[in-house]
Amino acid sequence: MEIHQQLIKTIGLYFDAIYDCDDKLLSEVFHPQAHLFDAEQQEIFVDPLSSFLQDVASRPSPASIKQVRDDRILMIDWLSTKSVLVKVQLCSMDNLFVDHLNLLYQNNKWLIVAKIWHCQTTQPVVTDSPQI
Repeated sequence: MEIHQQLIKTIGLYFDAIYDCDDKLLSEVFHPQAHLFDAEQQEIFVDPLSSFLQDVASRPSPASIKQVRDDRILMIDWLSTKSVLVKVQLCSMDNLFVDHLNLLYQNNKWLIVAKIWHCQTTQPVVTDSPQI
């Protein structure tokens, strides 16, 4: 599989893992020593991967309420053939997130080594279930 196709597949797995709150799938696309960062509260928040995986596993998934998926790749910035920054947008419950995912290519696979995320807005949850 071509390196660009592998990257797109990895990002697709990331989207699936967030939608399903699947910590095992997330651990396949993140480097074991990856960290996540945010600066919403005037301080830099640093979350090690293990903490993030526990958090994801404990929350209700968008899939469980049949939330309509709205995930997309906004930008791919190739630093080299082995390193890339991917800007993505996705909805999870009532949050619209924009993530900067830093990935490295090693042993024939892409791994997220760092994630900077921002909750852009909150919005009503849209499901494909009939309204009662």
